[in-house]
Amino acid sequence: MPKTIVITGASDGIGTAAARHLHKDGHRVVVVGRSRQKTEAVAKEIDADYYLADFTNLGDVRRLAASLNEMYPRIDVLANNAGGVFGDPARTVDGFEKTFQINHLAPFLLTRLLMDKLIESRATVIQTSSTGARVGHVDLDDLSREQDFSPTRAYGTAKLENILFTKELHRRFHGEGISAVAFHPGNVASNFGSETTSRLMRFIVKFPLTRATFVSPEKGADQLVWFAETEPGDGWEPGNYYEKRRVAKTNPQANDADLARELWDRSQRLID
Repeated sequence: MPKTIVITGASDGIGTAAARHLHKDGHRVVVVGRSRQKTEAVAKEIDADYYLADFTNLGDVRRLAASLNEMYPRIDVLANNAGGVFGDPARTVDGFEKTFQINHLAPFLLTRLLMDKLIESRATVIQTSSTGARVGHVDLDDLSREQDFSPTRAYGTAKLENILFTKELHRRFHGEGISAVAFHPGNVASNFGSETTSRLMRFIVKFPLTRATFVSPEKGADQLVWFAETEPGDGWEPGNYYEKRRVAKTNPQANDADLARELWDRSQRLID
């Protein structure tokens, strides 16, 4: 049965690859991106609706949520795929560190604003995380790692926060019909990391011998498509973190239920 599937970060990389695949399979795909040129091009290619939103501005996220709530009777899948690793610490217009806001706080806000519709639709909510979560560390008094900031640590912490968000979303709302899951797409040959000033990350994403080991965006999108098209229990279970279609180990903090609960509560206070 065709689904309505919203994908953020759909103007490039695995977001675009997933949008193409899901459209080909007959689903109604809604693409969300920051770049007007790239987002329009993807939408035109697959004849999809599109919305522009810059996640460095939570006002954009609120406007996006309002439009989605108004335009679509149901949302069967929300894929929170937008994210990135950046450079030196920078404040957004909302006053938060950029890496933290784009990767964690903006998708948290979008999901919360769509929650009534997601529950009504018995939706699947997908978080694109990363093995970078293994080097993250969540300090509830310094959620954006500004006390010991580096681009890599900030990104890893945000990706760990994605997993904690998934687990707490499952705990709070699975009984109301929400199926939450997080995954690592692999190291993907895309424009990911193009804005970072981290020497380590630039080496990883730019060095030819390293990049030669990366998977294609189509391969990286495999799990996102799998979660979107199948039902929980059909090879995957909600509330977990996956790599290569298997439940995977990650940072030990990801299994701290009290931390997940408190991260949710503090994130909620930040957006209120």
